[in-house]
Amino acid sequence: MPATYEKIQSTTLGSAAANIDFTSIGSSYTDLRLIITSTVSSAGQALRIRFNSDTGTNYSYTYLVGDGGGAGSARTSSSSFINLDSATSGNSTTIPTLYTFDIFSYAGSTFKTALLTNSGDRNGSGFVANQVNLWRSTSAITAISIYVATGNLNTGTTATLYGILKA
Repeated sequence: MPATYEKIQSTTLGSAAANIDFTSIGSSYTDLRLIITSTVSSAGQALRIRFNSDTGTNYSYTYLVGDGGGAGSARTSSSSFINLDSATSGNSTTIPTLYTFDIFSYAGSTFKTALLTNSGDRNGSGFVANQVNLWRSTSAITAISIYVATGNLNTGTTATLYGILKA
């Protein structure tokens, strides 16, 4: 990462777990970058994110996806989470998916926007997707939870949170 990135925390699961949480995120950065490499214990389970334990219907997202067979797009509003796999058929149990999740002005007093890029090989039937996300809250993001609806994140799943230093 460039010198303007500072690693806040990194977690690699030594055993399967229901979630990975980042808490007590300080406000000394302009933006955040979350990089995840993940598989799940139940086929087709989608990775999800929530901020500050907010379970209200305050999240929206729009995605574009492409694979060897075509392209697609859709949007969701008034969700209780951000679905990182909304553009695909969910996470694999054996082949990792790479997620890059950029959260802009996370400590500001406006609604929070984020850009997701995810991709996976799927043994020759891979995909690439981009997704724009909105959290309709003016609170600073101080906690991020990564989880699946059912099942677990598999052993070896890695999540690293970086702060982008103020210029």
